[in-house]
Amino acid sequence: MQMYILAPKENWICDRLASEWNKFKYKTVSSSPHDADIIWLLSSWSWDLLPLNLLNQKKVITTIHHIDPTKVDQKFKVDFSQRDAITDLYHVPCEKTKKQVEQHTSKKIFVQPFWVNQTLWFPIANKPALRQGLDLPTDKKLIGSFQRDTEGHDLKSPKLSKGPDIFCDIVEKMHKKDQNVEVVLAGWRRQYVIKRLDAVGIKYYYFEWANLGLLNKLYNCLDLYVVSSRTEGGPQAIVEAALTKTPIISTDVGLASKILSPESVYDHSEFDSAKPNTIFAYQNAQKYLIPNGFCSFENKFFDATETT
Repeated sequence: MQMYILAPKENWICDRLASEWNKFKYKTVSSSPHDADIIWLLSSWSWDLLPLNLLNQKKVITTIHHIDPTKVDQKFKVDFSQRDAITDLYHVPCEKTKKQVEQHTSKKIFVQPFWVNQTLWFPIANKPALRQGLDLPTDKKLIGSFQRDTEGHDLKSPKLSKGPDIFCDIVEKMHKKDQNVEVVLAGWRRQYVIKRLDAVGIKYYYFEWANLGLLNKLYNCLDLYVVSSRTEGGPQAIVEAALTKTPIISTDVGLASKILSPESVYDHSEFDSAKPNTIFAYQNAQKYLIPNGFCSFENKFFDATETT
């Protein structure tokens, strides 16, 4: 059974996942959608990149990472209905997303977290040398956030599903208690957080187009990574931080409760009580490593496909 993977080509996590699958599971991959038995839409929004008549001829599996409930309007429902018409089976990375998707379709949904590539994400022991090499201070408490936080339509409005307002609230409270708190940002569309930090005079270091090697170094430079999202399917930052042994706290989204210690998962208003547990997170992340993470995903994927 041959599969063609369609990713959005937006320099996003989906493109990396597609590249890794194509590399490690090449025997299952077709180079052409016309020759494939299955078309996997790794992002639900990429469905219109192929002709509708072709999609109707194939078995289509659509991945939905999460649904932002604040954006479920009439347009969303119409768009979802159109995608649902060509989808045979849905994949979601967590149970929370499954519950969201069930509200909009009666089709089969299977749950399986993505794998994580340990050749990309690993701990580096010498934090002072890493910081010096990246012109980061060695005597400051560095808080990290590598997720985009601003809506693309205006590059001003906060992407509330990612909780950038929550992140800024947390950082501001931490900075009031400790003037040594500074922020490391990576990724694109960080305008909202940057504006908030500028407004209160909190220093930050911004690596906009950091490649994966640099991101691994940045994780290893941090004293704390904060996931502040309201809605997520992952995020992959949870497993990446876990594998780099980066102290991390997170809201109860996506995979947080599957990987992080209960003490590391916080309520929006009670982040002060959250405590990173790097050993717990590192051990829990092991089940998602390549090749076992691939095998688990592949088995679940094709089992679900064959019964659909």
